[in-house]
Amino acid sequence: MALLRRSSHLIRPLTSPTLTASNLTSYLRHSFSSLDDTPITVETSMPFTSHNCEPPSRSVETSAKELMTFFIDMATMRRMEIAADSLYKAKLIRGFCHLYDGQEAVAIGMEAGITKKDCIITAYRDHCIYFCRGGTLLGTFAELMGRKNGCSNGKGGSMHFYKPESGFYGGHGIVGAQVPLGVGLAFAQKYNKEDHVSFALYGDGAANQGQLFEALNMAALWDLPAIFVCENNHYGMGTAEWRAAKSPSYYKRGDYVPGLKVDGMDALAVKQACIFAKEHSLKNGPLILEMDTYRYHGHSMSDPGSTYRTRDEISGVRQERDPIERVRKLILAHDIATEKELKDIEKEKRKEVDDAIAQAKESPVPDPSELYTNVYVKGYGVEACGADRKGVKAVLP
Repeated sequence: MALLRRSSHLIRPLTSPTLTASNLTSYLRHSFSSLDDTPITVETSMPFTSHNCEPPSRSVETSAKELMTFFIDMATMRRMEIAADSLYKAKLIRGFCHLYDGQEAVAIGMEAGITKKDCIITAYRDHCIYFCRGGTLLGTFAELMGRKNGCSNGKGGSMHFYKPESGFYGGHGIVGAQVPLGVGLAFAQKYNKEDHVSFALYGDGAANQGQLFEALNMAALWDLPAIFVCENNHYGMGTAEWRAAKSPSYYKRGDYVPGLKVDGMDALAVKQACIFAKEHSLKNGPLILEMDTYRYHGHSMSDPGSTYRTRDEISGVRQERDPIERVRKLILAHDIATEKELKDIEKEKRKEVDDAIAQAKESPVPDPSELYTNVYVKGYGVEACGADRKGVKAVLP
């Protein structure tokens, strides 16, 4: 992203001659409130491309506090996903596991542009969305390892993270199935006359699902505050977008529904797009956002991610478009922190991740009786019968 104006009067609250990784967390907690809120105006790295709507301005306002928040949270997410890779290979995480590293700008930028009363629902690449919605590292790793302290009490695993009290409704394993549910959330918001919107996230691989177009049609008919977010990382499983889609311009797929293509590796561009989308959707109904992003890992842990794309392609994206490095450059350009201070933060985040993993390992696995909970609504006396449907075997709570 390009620099438009270098703000004066910025302070450098992180500078400390005695700063070490061991005392960094308490130091940050003390000094974070003093970070300057003076507006910093930057220009998005790429222009927005629009369909049936006027694009938002490329000039985005941010601040020292926001940029440091972006860096700290994205550094945590990156380390979190790298650690999940190691835990899976050590067989401490079982089943499916889809990692988000490379795509952090979508999660962090979206969160910066909305509130916790706006709803988000996504597919199975959900760890970082949960974290951005206020989830904890312990809740993340305990859930990944199937432990009781997990965000879904160890019963959901990697693909089924939830935090409904913060407007996060999962984490869904069936390709595209979350999109109609997201439209349902938007319907409820309009029905209840709420001034909020719902973001339904899906990948380019899910973009050809029929249920997506059915849901889009309903959202448009009823002018629902639904925002369809295609996280286009260019590979549906191991299939390049051009092999699966005759028209890979996903932001135009709504035809009658407006759309916007966004650089999904630019956190501030994502923030600007989500602010625009929310305002537009509350007034006019649904909108499609195509986030042009990239995943560094394979589709899932069973996919090495290097048989259908070259290592040069991956390293090229890392060097030229990495979302964390873009924020790092902005922080350094505005003298908000030094390179050493940023590296110390990354070291501290590694330690926090390691500590959370250690705690998660101590968390017990769910009791076998938990197999029978969260199946039916409590208090309705649902009866479980035998195969002949004559003898009642049990009354479930």
